Amino acid sequence: MQGEGIRVDDTKPAIREPARQVSTNRRGAVVAALMLAMALAALDATIVSTAVPQIVGDLGGFSVFSWLFSGYLLAVTVTLPVYGKLSDTFGRKPVLIAGSAVFLLGSLLCAVAWNMGALIAFRIVQGLGGGALQGTVQTLAADLYPLEERPKIQARLSTVWAVAAVAGPGIGGVLAAYADWRWIFLVNLPIGAVALWLITRHLHEPQRSLRGTTATRTRVDWAGALAVFACGGVLLTALVQGGVAWPWLSWPSLGLFGTGLALVAAVVLIERRAAEPIIPGWVWRRRTIAAVNLALGFLGLLMVAPTVFLPTYAQSVLGLAPVAAGFVLSVWTLSWPVSAALSQHVYRRIGFRNTAMLGIGTAALILFAFPFLPYPGAAWQPTLLMLLLGGALGLFQLPLIVGVQSTVGWAERGTTTASVLFCRQTGQTVGAAVFGAVANGVLASRLGGASDLDSVTRALDAGPAPEATRAAIAEAVHTVYVGAGCAAALAFTVLLVLAPRRFPGARGALSEPSATG
Repeated sequence: MQGEGIRVDDTKPAIREPARQVSTNRRGAVVAALMLAMALAALDATIVSTAVPQIVGDLGGFSVFSWLFSGYLLAVTVTLPVYGKLSDTFGRKPVLIAGSAVFLLGSLLCAVAWNMGALIAFRIVQGLGGGALQGTVQTLAADLYPLEERPKIQARLSTVWAVAAVAGPGIGGVLAAYADWRWIFLVNLPIGAVALWLITRHLHEPQRSLRGTTATRTRVDWAGALAVFACGGVLLTALVQGGVAWPWLSWPSLGLFGTGLALVAAVVLIERRAAEPIIPGWVWRRRTIAAVNLALGFLGLLMVAPTVFLPTYAQSVLGLAPVAAGFVLSVWTLSWPVSAALSQHVYRRIGFRNTAMLGIGTAALILFAFPFLPYPGAAWQPTLLMLLLGGALGLFQLPLIVGVQSTVGWAERGTTTASVLFCRQTGQTVGAAVFGAVANGVLASRLGGASDLDSVTRALDAGPAPEATRAAIAEAVHTVYVGAGCAAALAFTVLLVLAPRRFPGARGALSEPSATG
Protein backbone atom coordinates (compact mmCIF):
# COMPACT_ATOMS: atom_id res chain seq x y z
CA MET A 1 0.00 0.00 0.00
CA GLN A 2 1.63 3.14 -1.19
CA GLY A 3 0.42 5.44 1.55
CA GLU A 4 1.98 3.51 4.40
CA GLY A 5 5.58 3.79 3.20
CA ILE A 6 8.05 1.00 2.62
CA ARG A 7 7.62 -2.34 4.34
CA VAL A 8 10.37 -4.68 5.46
CA ASP A 9 8.55 -7.32 3.44
CA ASP A 10 5.27 -7.84 1.73
CA THR A 11 2.87 -8.02 4.66
CA LYS A 12 4.45 -6.78 7.89
CA PRO A 13 5.15 -3.06 8.29
CA ALA A 14 8.72 -2.17 9.06
CA ILE A 15 9.79 -0.93 12.45
CA ARG A 16 10.72 2.58 11.50
CA GLU A 17 13.95 4.07 12.60
CA PRO A 18 13.83 7.50 14.16
CA ALA A 19 13.83 10.46 11.86
CA ARG A 20 17.28 11.81 11.10
CA GLN A 21 17.43 15.31 12.49
CA VAL A 22 20.16 16.51 10.21
CA SER A 23 20.33 19.39 7.84
CA THR A 24 20.18 18.56 4.16
CA ASN A 25 23.48 20.33 3.53
CA ARG A 26 25.30 18.42 6.26
CA ARG A 27 24.01 15.06 5.13
CA GLY A 28 24.82 15.95 1.54
CA ALA A 29 28.40 16.75 2.55
CA VAL A 30 28.74 13.41 4.34
CA VAL A 31 27.31 11.56 1.33
CA ALA A 32 29.83 13.35 -0.90
CA ALA A 33 32.59 12.21 1.46
CA LEU A 34 31.35 8.62 1.36
CA MET A 35 31.25 8.66 -2.44
CA LEU A 36 34.81 10.02 -2.57
CA ALA A 37 35.99 7.39 -0.10
CA MET A 38 34.28 4.65 -2.10
CA ALA A 39 35.84 6.07 -5.28
CA LEU A 40 39.29 5.50 -3.77
CA ALA A 41 38.54 1.80 -3.26
CA ALA A 42 36.70 1.42 -6.58
CA LEU A 43 39.35 3.11 -8.70
CA ASP A 44 42.11 1.13 -7.04
CA ALA A 45 40.59 -2.07 -8.40
CA THR A 46 40.91 -0.92 -12.03
CA ILE A 47 43.40 1.91 -12.39
CA VAL A 48 46.53 -0.11 -11.58
CA SER A 49 45.94 -2.90 -14.11
CA THR A 50 46.69 -0.83 -17.22
CA ALA A 51 49.99 0.44 -15.81
CA VAL A 52 51.50 -2.99 -15.09
CA PRO A 53 53.85 -2.93 -18.15
CA GLN A 54 55.29 0.43 -17.10
CA ILE A 55 55.61 -0.66 -13.47
CA VAL A 56 57.38 -3.90 -14.39
CA GLY A 57 59.60 -2.07 -16.86
CA ASP A 58 60.69 0.35 -14.15
CA LEU A 59 60.91 -1.92 -11.09
CA GLY A 60 61.26 -5.41 -12.56
CA GLY A 61 59.70 -8.34 -10.75
CA PHE A 62 57.53 -9.69 -13.57
CA SER A 63 57.29 -13.11 -11.91
CA VAL A 64 55.57 -11.69 -8.81
CA PHE A 65 53.65 -8.69 -10.16
CA SER A 66 50.31 -10.50 -9.66
CA TRP A 67 50.77 -9.89 -5.95
CA LEU A 68 50.10 -6.20 -6.62
CA PHE A 69 46.47 -7.30 -6.86
CA SER A 70 46.44 -10.45 -4.72
CA GLY A 71 48.13 -8.76 -1.77
CA TYR A 72 45.70 -5.86 -1.82
CA LEU A 73 42.70 -8.18 -2.13
CA LEU A 74 43.88 -10.36 0.75
CA ALA A 75 44.37 -7.38 3.04
CA VAL A 76 40.93 -5.95 2.23
CA THR A 77 39.15 -9.26 2.71
CA VAL A 78 40.67 -10.35 6.01
CA THR A 79 40.24 -6.93 7.64
CA LEU A 80 36.54 -6.51 6.81
CA PRO A 81 35.25 -8.43 9.87
CA VAL A 82 37.67 -6.59 12.15
CA TYR A 83 36.63 -3.14 10.96
CA GLY A 84 32.96 -4.11 11.14
CA LYS A 85 33.24 -5.00 14.81
CA LEU A 86 35.36 -1.95 15.60
CA SER A 87 32.78 0.35 14.00
CA ASP A 88 30.05 -1.20 16.16
CA THR A 89 32.21 -0.71 19.26
CA PHE A 90 33.80 2.71 18.77
CA GLY A 91 31.62 4.27 16.08
CA ARG A 92 31.88 4.66 12.32
CA LYS A 93 33.71 7.98 12.23
CA PRO A 94 36.99 6.98 13.95
CA VAL A 95 37.19 3.74 11.98
CA LEU A 96 36.59 5.50 8.66
CA ILE A 97 39.11 8.23 9.46
CA ALA A 98 41.75 5.72 10.56
CA GLY A 99 41.14 3.49 7.53
CA SER A 100 41.31 6.43 5.13
CA ALA A 101 44.56 7.60 6.70
CA VAL A 102 46.10 4.13 6.36
CA PHE A 103 44.95 3.90 2.73
CA LEU A 104 46.46 7.29 1.91
CA LEU A 105 49.70 6.39 3.69
CA GLY A 106 49.87 3.23 1.62
CA SER A 107 49.24 5.25 -1.55
CA LEU A 108 52.07 7.64 -0.72
CA LEU A 109 54.43 4.75 0.03
CA CYS A 110 53.47 3.03 -3.25
CA ALA A 111 54.38 6.19 -5.12
CA VAL A 112 57.93 6.13 -3.71
CA ALA A 113 58.47 2.35 -3.96
CA TRP A 114 61.99 1.45 -5.10
CA ASN A 115 61.42 -2.15 -6.17
CA MET A 116 58.60 -4.64 -6.73
CA GLY A 117 58.90 -6.13 -3.24
CA ALA A 118 58.45 -2.73 -1.63
CA LEU A 119 55.51 -1.90 -3.92
CA ILE A 120 53.76 -5.17 -3.02
CA ALA A 121 54.29 -4.51 0.70
CA PHE A 122 52.88 -0.99 0.37
CA ARG A 123 49.91 -2.31 -1.62
CA ILE A 124 49.14 -4.52 1.35
CA VAL A 125 49.23 -1.41 3.54
CA GLN A 126 46.74 0.16 1.14
CA GLY A 127 44.53 -2.91 1.50
CA LEU A 128 44.59 -2.63 5.28
CA GLY A 129 42.94 0.75 4.87
CA GLY A 130 40.76 -0.34 1.96
CA GLY A 131 38.90 -2.80 4.19
CA ALA A 132 37.74 0.09 6.37
CA LEU A 133 36.67 2.12 3.35
CA GLN A 134 34.49 -0.59 1.83
CA GLY A 135 32.82 -1.84 4.99
CA THR A 136 32.33 1.40 6.91
CA VAL A 137 31.02 3.36 3.92
CA GLN A 138 28.32 0.75 3.33
CA THR A 139 27.40 0.80 7.02
CA LEU A 140 27.24 4.59 7.20
CA ALA A 141 25.01 4.61 4.13
CA ALA A 142 22.43 2.70 6.19
CA ASP A 143 22.97 4.96 9.22
CA LEU A 144 22.38 8.11 7.19
CA TYR A 145 19.07 7.18 5.60
CA PRO A 146 15.85 5.62 6.87
CA LEU A 147 14.87 2.35 5.27
CA GLU A 148 12.63 3.82 2.59
CA GLU A 149 15.43 6.13 1.35
CA ARG A 150 18.37 3.71 1.42
CA PRO A 151 18.09 2.67 -2.23
CA LYS A 152 19.06 6.25 -3.16
CA ILE A 153 22.43 6.16 -1.41
CA GLN A 154 23.11 2.56 -2.41
CA ALA A 155 22.39 3.42 -6.04
CA ARG A 156 24.85 6.32 -5.80
CA LEU A 157 27.54 4.03 -4.41
CA SER A 158 26.83 1.51 -7.18
CA THR A 159 27.24 4.34 -9.69
CA VAL A 160 30.66 5.13 -8.21
CA TRP A 161 31.75 1.54 -8.88
CA ALA A 162 30.30 1.68 -12.39
CA VAL A 163 32.11 4.91 -13.27
CA ALA A 164 35.35 3.57 -11.79
CA ALA A 165 35.08 0.38 -13.84
CA VAL A 166 34.76 2.40 -17.04
CA ALA A 167 37.11 5.31 -16.27
CA GLY A 168 39.77 3.56 -14.18
CA PRO A 169 41.63 1.73 -16.97
CA GLY A 170 41.62 4.85 -19.14
CA ILE A 171 42.93 7.09 -16.36
CA GLY A 172 45.61 4.57 -15.47
CA GLY A 173 46.70 4.23 -19.08
CA VAL A 174 46.90 7.99 -19.62
CA LEU A 175 48.90 8.58 -16.44
CA ALA A 176 51.29 5.73 -17.19
CA ALA A 177 51.80 6.80 -20.80
CA TYR A 178 52.02 10.59 -20.46
CA ALA A 179 53.14 11.18 -16.89
CA ASP A 180 54.50 8.43 -14.65
CA TRP A 181 52.92 5.33 -13.14
CA ARG A 182 53.57 6.76 -9.65
CA TRP A 183 50.84 9.35 -10.27
CA ILE A 184 48.33 6.49 -10.22
CA PHE A 185 48.86 6.38 -6.46
CA LEU A 186 49.48 10.09 -5.91
CA VAL A 187 46.05 11.07 -7.32
CA ASN A 188 44.52 9.31 -4.29
CA LEU A 189 45.97 11.93 -1.95
CA PRO A 190 43.87 15.01 -2.89
CA ILE A 191 40.70 12.90 -3.26
CA GLY A 192 41.26 11.30 0.12
CA ALA A 193 42.16 14.62 1.74
CA VAL A 194 38.84 16.15 0.66
CA ALA A 195 36.94 13.08 1.89
CA LEU A 196 38.71 13.21 5.26
CA TRP A 197 37.99 16.92 5.65
CA LEU A 198 34.28 16.44 4.90
CA ILE A 199 34.01 13.49 7.29
CA THR A 200 35.83 15.31 10.09
CA ARG A 201 33.79 18.47 9.68
CA HIS A 202 30.30 17.17 8.93
CA LEU A 203 29.95 13.64 10.34
CA HIS A 204 28.83 13.80 13.98
CA GLU A 205 27.82 10.69 15.87
CA PRO A 206 26.07 10.68 19.25
CA GLN A 207 28.01 10.09 22.43
CA ARG A 208 28.60 6.42 23.18
CA SER A 209 26.50 6.66 26.30
CA LEU A 210 23.51 7.48 24.10
CA ARG A 211 23.92 4.21 22.27
CA GLY A 212 23.28 2.18 25.36
CA THR A 213 26.82 0.84 25.44
CA THR A 214 28.57 -0.09 28.63
CA ALA A 215 32.18 -0.15 29.67
CA THR A 216 32.41 -3.87 28.99
CA ARG A 217 31.53 -3.35 25.37
CA THR A 218 34.63 -1.27 24.75
CA ARG A 219 36.81 -4.35 25.14
CA VAL A 220 38.25 -5.36 21.79
CA ASP A 221 38.89 -9.01 20.95
CA TRP A 222 42.41 -8.43 19.67
CA ALA A 223 43.30 -12.12 19.92
CA GLY A 224 40.31 -12.95 17.74
CA ALA A 225 41.20 -10.18 15.29
CA LEU A 226 44.74 -11.52 14.93
CA ALA A 227 43.48 -15.09 14.53
CA VAL A 228 40.92 -14.06 11.88
CA PHE A 229 43.57 -12.07 10.03
CA ALA A 230 46.06 -14.96 10.08
CA CYS A 231 43.47 -17.58 9.16
CA GLY A 232 42.03 -15.56 6.28
CA GLY A 233 45.47 -14.61 5.00
CA VAL A 234 46.74 -18.20 4.92
CA LEU A 235 43.64 -19.72 3.31
CA LEU A 236 43.23 -16.94 0.75
CA THR A 237 46.92 -17.16 -0.14
CA ALA A 238 46.50 -20.89 -0.71
CA LEU A 239 43.55 -20.22 -3.02
CA VAL A 240 45.18 -17.35 -4.89
CA GLN A 241 48.54 -19.04 -5.48
CA GLY A 242 47.40 -22.65 -5.80
CA GLY A 243 47.73 -23.83 -9.39
CA VAL A 244 49.67 -20.66 -10.24
CA ALA A 245 52.84 -20.42 -8.15
CA TRP A 246 52.76 -24.13 -7.32
CA PRO A 247 50.61 -27.19 -8.15
CA TRP A 248 47.46 -27.79 -6.10
CA LEU A 249 48.78 -31.04 -4.63
CA SER A 250 52.28 -29.74 -3.90
CA TRP A 251 53.71 -29.41 -0.41
CA PRO A 252 53.36 -25.58 -0.31
CA SER A 253 49.67 -25.85 -1.19
CA LEU A 254 48.93 -28.70 1.22
CA GLY A 255 50.94 -26.98 3.95
CA LEU A 256 49.00 -23.73 3.60
CA PHE A 257 45.63 -25.49 3.60
CA GLY A 258 46.65 -27.57 6.63
CA THR A 259 47.81 -24.45 8.48
CA GLY A 260 44.61 -22.65 7.49
CA LEU A 261 42.42 -25.44 8.88
CA ALA A 262 44.36 -25.39 12.15
CA LEU A 263 43.85 -21.63 12.34
CA VAL A 264 40.11 -22.10 11.68
CA ALA A 265 39.96 -24.29 14.78
CA ALA A 266 41.89 -21.63 16.71
CA VAL A 267 39.48 -18.91 15.56
CA VAL A 268 36.47 -20.95 16.69
CA LEU A 269 38.04 -21.61 20.09
CA ILE A 270 39.06 -17.98 20.65
CA GLU A 271 35.77 -16.52 19.46
CA ARG A 272 33.68 -18.87 21.62
CA ARG A 273 35.52 -17.64 24.71
CA ALA A 274 35.63 -13.94 23.82
CA ALA A 275 33.20 -11.57 25.53
CA GLU A 276 32.86 -9.49 22.33
CA PRO A 277 34.05 -11.71 19.46
CA ILE A 278 35.13 -10.22 16.14
CA ILE A 279 32.91 -12.74 14.34
CA PRO A 280 29.98 -13.32 16.71
CA GLY A 281 28.02 -16.53 16.44
CA TRP A 282 24.73 -14.75 15.77
CA VAL A 283 25.98 -13.82 12.28
CA TRP A 284 25.43 -17.46 11.31
CA ARG A 285 22.67 -18.41 13.75
CA ARG A 286 20.17 -15.89 12.37
CA ARG A 287 18.57 -17.32 9.27
CA THR A 288 18.30 -14.04 7.39
CA ILE A 289 21.93 -12.99 7.83
CA ALA A 290 23.27 -16.48 7.16
CA ALA A 291 21.20 -16.77 3.98
CA VAL A 292 22.33 -13.38 2.68
CA ASN A 293 25.97 -14.18 3.49
CA LEU A 294 25.82 -17.44 1.54
CA ALA A 295 23.88 -15.93 -1.37
CA LEU A 296 26.32 -13.05 -1.78
CA GLY A 297 29.21 -15.49 -1.46
CA PHE A 298 27.83 -17.23 -4.55
CA LEU A 299 27.49 -13.80 -6.20
CA GLY A 300 31.23 -13.24 -5.72
CA LEU A 301 31.84 -16.68 -7.19
CA LEU A 302 29.81 -16.12 -10.36
CA MET A 303 31.20 -12.62 -10.95
CA VAL A 304 34.58 -14.18 -11.75
CA ALA A 305 33.24 -15.59 -15.05
CA PRO A 306 32.64 -12.25 -16.78
CA THR A 307 35.28 -10.12 -15.05
CA VAL A 308 38.20 -12.54 -15.53
CA PHE A 309 37.35 -14.63 -18.59
CA LEU A 310 35.14 -12.47 -20.83
CA PRO A 311 37.91 -10.04 -21.92
CA THR A 312 40.07 -12.99 -23.04
CA TYR A 313 37.09 -14.47 -24.89
CA ALA A 314 36.36 -11.15 -26.61
CA GLN A 315 39.94 -10.71 -27.80
CA SER A 316 40.89 -14.25 -28.77
CA VAL A 317 37.57 -15.68 -29.98
CA LEU A 318 35.80 -12.58 -31.30
CA GLY A 319 39.02 -10.90 -32.46
CA LEU A 320 38.31 -7.56 -30.74
CA ALA A 321 40.90 -5.00 -29.77
CA PRO A 322 41.54 -4.54 -26.02
CA VAL A 323 39.44 -1.36 -25.85
CA ALA A 324 36.48 -2.99 -27.58
CA ALA A 325 36.86 -6.09 -25.39
CA GLY A 326 36.74 -3.86 -22.33
CA PHE A 327 33.53 -2.29 -23.58
CA VAL A 328 31.87 -5.73 -23.88
CA LEU A 329 32.54 -6.22 -20.17
CA SER A 330 31.82 -2.67 -19.01
CA VAL A 331 28.22 -2.54 -20.23
CA TRP A 332 27.05 -4.45 -17.17
CA THR A 333 28.31 -1.60 -15.01
CA LEU A 334 25.78 0.61 -16.80
CA SER A 335 22.71 -1.56 -16.24
CA TRP A 336 23.63 -2.71 -12.70
CA PRO A 337 23.22 0.65 -10.88
CA VAL A 338 20.12 1.55 -12.90
CA SER A 339 18.51 -1.75 -11.97
CA ALA A 340 19.60 -1.34 -8.34
CA ALA A 341 18.04 2.11 -8.15
CA LEU A 342 14.75 0.81 -9.56
CA SER A 343 14.70 -2.33 -7.39
CA GLN A 344 12.91 -0.50 -4.58
CA HIS A 345 9.76 -0.39 -6.69
CA VAL A 346 9.91 -4.17 -6.94
CA TYR A 347 10.70 -5.13 -3.35
CA ARG A 348 8.10 -2.73 -2.02
CA ARG A 349 5.54 -4.99 -3.68
CA ILE A 350 6.96 -8.50 -3.51
CA GLY A 351 9.53 -8.27 -0.69
CA PHE A 352 13.30 -8.43 -0.39
CA ARG A 353 13.68 -12.18 -0.77
CA ASN A 354 11.41 -12.56 -3.78
CA THR A 355 13.05 -9.63 -5.57
CA ALA A 356 16.49 -11.12 -5.00
CA MET A 357 15.27 -14.51 -6.20
CA LEU A 358 13.84 -12.89 -9.34
CA GLY A 359 17.19 -11.23 -10.02
CA ILE A 360 19.43 -14.24 -9.41
CA GLY A 361 17.05 -16.59 -11.23
CA THR A 362 17.21 -14.36 -14.29
CA ALA A 363 21.01 -14.15 -13.94
CA ALA A 364 21.24 -17.96 -13.91
CA LEU A 365 19.29 -18.18 -17.18
CA ILE A 366 21.56 -15.55 -18.78
CA LEU A 367 24.73 -17.33 -17.67
CA PHE A 368 23.46 -20.69 -18.92
CA ALA A 369 22.60 -19.04 -22.25
CA PHE A 370 26.20 -17.92 -22.88
CA PRO A 371 27.45 -21.34 -24.15
CA PHE A 372 24.67 -21.31 -26.76
CA LEU A 373 26.08 -18.23 -28.47
CA PRO A 374 27.13 -19.03 -32.06
CA TYR A 375 30.81 -19.65 -32.67
CA PRO A 376 32.64 -17.39 -33.24
CA GLY A 377 29.68 -15.03 -33.18
CA ALA A 378 29.36 -11.25 -33.20
CA ALA A 379 30.38 -8.81 -30.48
CA TRP A 380 26.83 -7.56 -29.86
CA GLN A 381 25.72 -10.99 -28.63
CA PRO A 382 27.85 -11.24 -25.45
CA THR A 383 27.42 -7.48 -25.01
CA LEU A 384 23.65 -7.89 -24.85
CA LEU A 385 23.97 -10.76 -22.38
CA MET A 386 26.23 -8.65 -20.15
CA LEU A 387 23.78 -5.75 -20.27
CA LEU A 388 20.99 -8.10 -19.16
CA LEU A 389 23.20 -9.72 -16.54
CA GLY A 390 23.98 -6.36 -14.92
CA GLY A 391 20.27 -5.60 -14.71
CA ALA A 392 19.53 -8.97 -13.13
CA LEU A 393 22.30 -8.67 -10.52
CA GLY A 394 21.16 -5.16 -9.61
CA LEU A 395 17.82 -6.70 -8.62
CA PHE A 396 19.67 -9.33 -6.61
CA GLN A 397 22.38 -7.59 -4.61
CA LEU A 398 20.85 -4.31 -3.45
CA PRO A 399 17.61 -5.75 -1.97
CA LEU A 400 19.67 -8.24 0.04
CA ILE A 401 22.01 -5.56 1.43
CA VAL A 402 19.19 -3.15 2.28
CA GLY A 403 17.08 -5.99 3.63
CA VAL A 404 19.72 -7.52 5.90
CA GLN A 405 20.71 -4.10 7.25
CA SER A 406 17.06 -3.55 8.18
CA THR A 407 17.07 -6.64 10.43
CA VAL A 408 19.62 -5.23 12.89
CA GLY A 409 20.04 -2.13 14.98
CA TRP A 410 22.93 0.32 15.06
CA ALA A 411 25.11 -1.74 17.38
CA GLU A 412 25.10 -4.76 15.05
CA ARG A 413 24.99 -3.10 11.64
CA GLY A 414 28.73 -2.76 11.12
CA THR A 415 29.36 -6.42 11.91
CA THR A 416 26.46 -7.52 9.71
CA THR A 417 27.52 -5.40 6.74
CA ALA A 418 31.13 -6.52 7.06
CA SER A 419 30.11 -10.19 7.14
CA VAL A 420 28.15 -9.75 3.91
CA LEU A 421 31.06 -8.02 2.13
CA PHE A 422 33.53 -10.55 3.53
CA CYS A 423 31.53 -13.44 2.09
CA ARG A 424 31.27 -11.76 -1.30
CA GLN A 425 35.02 -11.07 -1.41
CA THR A 426 35.80 -14.63 -0.31
CA GLY A 427 33.49 -15.93 -3.01
CA GLN A 428 35.45 -14.01 -5.63
CA THR A 429 38.73 -15.47 -4.38
CA VAL A 430 37.35 -19.01 -4.36
CA GLY A 431 35.80 -18.45 -7.78
CA ALA A 432 39.09 -17.28 -9.29
CA ALA A 433 40.81 -20.43 -8.02
CA VAL A 434 38.04 -22.87 -8.98
CA PHE A 435 37.20 -21.45 -12.39
CA GLY A 436 40.87 -20.95 -13.21
CA ALA A 437 41.46 -24.64 -12.57
CA VAL A 438 38.40 -25.55 -14.67
CA ALA A 439 39.48 -23.38 -17.60
CA ASN A 440 43.04 -24.70 -17.50
CA GLY A 441 41.74 -28.28 -17.41
CA VAL A 442 39.60 -27.74 -20.50
CA LEU A 443 42.48 -26.09 -22.38
CA ALA A 444 44.89 -28.88 -21.44
CA SER A 445 42.45 -31.53 -22.66
CA ARG A 446 41.80 -29.72 -25.97
CA LEU A 447 45.34 -28.53 -26.74
CA GLY A 448 47.34 -31.19 -24.97
CA GLY A 449 50.38 -30.82 -22.76
CA ALA A 450 50.39 -28.33 -19.89
CA SER A 451 48.44 -25.59 -21.64
CA ASP A 452 46.77 -23.02 -19.40
CA LEU A 453 44.93 -19.76 -19.95
CA ASP A 454 47.86 -17.55 -18.96
CA SER A 455 50.31 -19.18 -21.37
CA VAL A 456 47.75 -19.21 -24.18
CA THR A 457 46.87 -15.51 -23.77
CA ARG A 458 50.55 -14.55 -23.65
CA ALA A 459 51.06 -16.45 -26.92
CA LEU A 460 48.23 -14.45 -28.48
CA ASP A 461 50.30 -11.26 -28.14
CA ALA A 462 52.44 -12.53 -31.00
CA GLY A 463 49.52 -12.68 -33.43
CA PRO A 464 46.02 -14.01 -34.10
CA ALA A 465 45.11 -17.28 -32.44
CA PRO A 466 45.02 -20.47 -34.53
CA GLU A 467 41.57 -21.92 -35.06
CA ALA A 468 42.19 -24.80 -32.65
CA THR A 469 43.24 -22.37 -29.92
CA ARG A 470 40.23 -20.14 -30.49
CA ALA A 471 37.88 -23.10 -30.23
CA ALA A 472 39.59 -24.34 -27.06
CA ILE A 473 39.34 -20.92 -25.40
CA ALA A 474 35.67 -20.67 -26.38
CA GLU A 475 34.97 -24.08 -24.84
CA ALA A 476 36.87 -23.20 -21.67
CA VAL A 477 34.96 -19.93 -21.21
CA HIS A 478 31.66 -21.66 -21.97
CA THR A 479 32.43 -24.21 -19.25
CA VAL A 480 33.23 -21.43 -16.79
CA TYR A 481 29.92 -19.73 -17.58
CA VAL A 482 28.08 -22.98 -16.91
CA GLY A 483 29.82 -23.10 -13.54
CA ALA A 484 28.80 -19.49 -12.88
CA GLY A 485 25.21 -20.40 -13.77
CA CYS A 486 25.38 -23.23 -11.22
CA ALA A 487 26.60 -20.72 -8.61
CA ALA A 488 23.60 -18.50 -9.41
CA ALA A 489 21.30 -21.51 -9.08
CA LEU A 490 22.82 -22.30 -5.68
CA ALA A 491 22.23 -18.70 -4.55
CA PHE A 492 18.59 -19.04 -5.65
CA THR A 493 18.29 -22.29 -3.70
CA VAL A 494 19.81 -20.76 -0.56
CA LEU A 495 17.27 -17.93 -0.61
CA LEU A 496 14.41 -20.30 -1.33
CA VAL A 497 15.28 -22.80 1.42
CA LEU A 498 17.07 -20.78 4.10
CA ALA A 499 15.91 -17.16 3.89
CA PRO A 500 12.59 -16.32 5.56
CA ARG A 501 9.89 -15.09 3.18
CA ARG A 502 9.51 -11.97 5.33
CA PHE A 503 12.66 -10.30 6.62
CA PRO A 504 12.19 -9.48 10.33
CA GLY A 505 12.09 -5.86 11.46
CA ALA A 506 15.16 -4.12 12.84
CA ARG A 507 16.20 -5.23 16.30
CA GLY A 508 16.45 -2.29 18.64
CA ALA A 509 15.65 0.20 15.90
CA LEU A 510 13.23 2.17 18.06
CA SER A 511 16.06 3.23 20.36
CA GLU A 512 18.58 3.67 17.60
CA PRO A 513 20.46 6.99 17.63
CA SER A 514 20.78 9.37 14.75
CA ALA A 515 23.68 8.61 12.45
CA THR A 516 24.73 12.20 11.89
CA GLY A 517 23.93 15.47 13.41
